[in-house]
Amino acid sequence: MDGFEVFFVEKWPYLATVLMILIGLYGMVLKRNLVKKLIGMNIFQGAIILFFIIHGWKRGATVPVYDEAFGDLPANYVNPIPHGLMLTAIVVSVATTGVALALLSLIYKRFGTLEEDELLRELRAEPAGAPSSGEMASQREDVEGAEPDDGGQR
Repeated sequence: MDGFEVFFVEKWPYLATVLMILIGLYGMVLKRNLVKKLIGMNIFQGAIILFFIIHGWKRGATVPVYDEAFGDLPANYVNPIPHGLMLTAIVVSVATTGVALALLSLIYKRFGTLEEDELLRELRAEPAGAPSSGEMASQREDVEGAEPDDGGQR
């Protein structure tokens, strides 16, 4: 094999990581739908986790439990810290995704869209603290259907 092929065969995990980072950044920066931005964020997080796992691996090493066959040399054992940190990162990623999906659900219920441009237009149109157009319509229906309050005098 020539140098170009050897580079891709030996470095494919790094290339996959770079590709995933670029796809995630593309989704977060250039997409206008908030769900697509969330998917891009998850791809980006997965790429970072993959990057750390790749660096935590050593060819010919074993888990950090003493083994007579490998001896006392630390170079014969894999460092467990990156793997433990990435397990924590996976848990944080899942929690972040869950909270983000809950917020996206609330945003969709209130505004009826998850498109960033439409949300910004809607938010700029209404003053702070004012109910949205959907909330105002439901309040009007409640008022129209209610009986007039005469102060308890009949």
